[in-house]
Amino acid sequence: MLRLAILNGPNLNLVGTREPHIYGSTSMETYLDDLAGKYPDVQFSYFQSNVEGEMINFLHDCRGNVDGIILNAGAYTHTSIALADAIASIGIPVVEVHISNIYAREEYRQISYTAAKSVGCITGLGLHGYALAVEYFINK
Repeated sequence: MLRLAILNGPNLNLVGTREPHIYGSTSMETYLDDLAGKYPDVQFSYFQSNVEGEMINFLHDCRGNVDGIILNAGAYTHTSIALADAIASIGIPVVEVHISNIYAREEYRQISYTAAKSVGCITGLGLHGYALAVEYFINK
């Protein structure tokens, strides 16, 4: 069975209510339930944190426990060299996902420190980006 971890960063616990014109109106919990139903042969683990160090610890804890990681680091995407270093150090493929199109937003959001350490980046396709990342791992 394919084991995938989904790691979401700051403020993504508010998806569904936070700026629905950008992030949609479906909660992350509802979407994750739908995702698990769509991919019954994938074992998902999920973690969300607003704290950078907790996200790094989660990445470290994934070693030996998952086959791939789907990461939406939120605002840490644009600021965290430490998260990029953690991705590089764990030896697990990471697909970066962004609900919004970071390249159509503010200039500072167009920089991703974590993308350079990831195998790919999906941006701007809403929550569907997570399913596309799952498809990547299934077909890899």
